Amino acid sequence: MQTTQTHPTPDKVRLDKWLWAARFYKTRAVARQMIEGGKVQYNGQRSKPSKWVEPGAQVQVRQGNDLRTVIVVSLSEHRRSAPEAQQLYQETAESIAKRESIAQARKMNALTMPHPDRRPDKKERRDLIKFKITGE
Repeated sequence: MQTTQTHPTPDKVRLDKWLWAARFYKTRAVARQMIEGGKVQYNGQRSKPSKWVEPGAQVQVRQGNDLRTVIVVSLSEHRRSAPEAQQLYQETAESIAKRESIAQARKMNALTMPHPDRRPDKKERRDLIKFKITGE
């Protein structure tokens, strides 16, 4: 006999807990650090980790080079699978377009400045340092 559990949606959830449950950050501690560091904005303003999240709110989340703008659709206190976590929010169209254009620019930049096949040896390193210092 298989039972399906339905999880009731809570009325209020802390911002750090919601970011963790929505799988933006791996731990609540990391989510808390990002909020305190100003990497997360709630409705366009910096907030505290204990801020209560409401459906319909706009949250800006910085992850590395990417800045996502999402709308809170539903609340959850528990971390579930990735498909369930994606149901908690909806990313705005402007955010998706901006992220894609920045990713494309990064790819083009990587093509114009390729990495060398190997590391410089001792003599080449000395020559590079000499060139950086004196310009010769």
